[in-house]
Amino acid sequence: MKKYVFFLLLCCSLTATFAQGNLRQKLDSLLNDPLFETTQVGLMVYDLTADQPVYQHHARQLMRPASTMKVITAITALDRLGGDYMFTTRLCYTGKIQKGKLTGNLYCVGGFDPLVTNNDIKDMVARLYEMGVDTLRGHVYADRSMKEAVDWGEGWCWDDDNPRLTSLTIGRQDTFTDCVVRELQNIGIVLQNVTIGEAVCPANAHLICPRFHTIDQVMERMMKKSDNFHAEALFYQIAASTGKPLCKASDASAIVRQLIRRIGLGSNSYRIADGSGLSLYNYVSPELETMLLRYAWQNSNIYDHLAPSLPIAGVDGTLEKRMRGTPAQGNVRAKTGTLTGISSLAGYCTAANGHQLCFCIINQGVMRGADGKAFQDRVCVALCEP
Repeated sequence: MKKYVFFLLLCCSLTATFAQGNLRQKLDSLLNDPLFETTQVGLMVYDLTADQPVYQHHARQLMRPASTMKVITAITALDRLGGDYMFTTRLCYTGKIQKGKLTGNLYCVGGFDPLVTNNDIKDMVARLYEMGVDTLRGHVYADRSMKEAVDWGEGWCWDDDNPRLTSLTIGRQDTFTDCVVRELQNIGIVLQNVTIGEAVCPANAHLICPRFHTIDQVMERMMKKSDNFHAEALFYQIAASTGKPLCKASDASAIVRQLIRRIGLGSNSYRIADGSGLSLYNYVSPELETMLLRYAWQNSNIYDHLAPSLPIAGVDGTLEKRMRGTPAQGNVRAKTGTLTGISSLAGYCTAANGHQLCFCIINQGVMRGADGKAFQDRVCVALCEP
């Protein structure tokens, strides 16, 4: 019996070795492409089931990740904040309510929730009305003090059309207090000399109504649609977890670096500038992204929230039209990345032998993004096919 078990283990080991050798040959042949006479690529594939690297090519080179930076942000956020984390926006008041009249101020306190809608504002104002308030005499203030007063990320291109990074928005527009005033009027609350301004909500203010959105809701659009605003909102949640009264992007970067040190790659000179990958100052490696994906896979509290958010090849998100009709369709779950000259892909798949793999591919110097995507698709097919 023992000899039989040993024989089976030996056969499995030889099969796995042969499969890895076959995969290395396939990937080597893909790298023998005229594309790489003028462009660069970093690539790493890791067998999660066997817990060992399968393939590496320039895996430690520092490169701009484009939107695969969102993978780093998502994993760090889930590790730091947890999968139950909620984005919060609050409506508060100061002053007194007497005979239906609020003599005081309303404070709209932003928590950098990118999903706030008019329905949230309606619910907030409705709660005030339910408290018996039919008249307001005072001010309506926007409290944007959660984060540093910078409108764009470090290293963003000046000619990109990106929304301002403010912690209190509705539909990405800086019109939250205007919408509150309009809804106060719609619901029938009389406004007496009401003005709109900006101020920090006092600590002794009374809470009227909080509105929440889950980290899963934010990550779904952030990853499936590669939404930069959602990514920066999550990046600042990481920063806010320090408990500082005014969080900064540098606080989030420091927490990302802490995680990098914990997975054993802290000695490398990575640069973490933002959460979305828009910054030209970001420098990471395929190895770093791959090992973070490994870390996530090994921690179900992270992976169970990360995996559903990733685009699925040939099915949805930014991979909806890619790898259709191949073994990678419905198999590969990965985050795409695109900037001028950069194309990237990082995520998971299941090999033909049933092993779970994670990978990262970063193409640089590709002036036609389609060339980088085509190469990445060929790599993914090679990972998934028998």
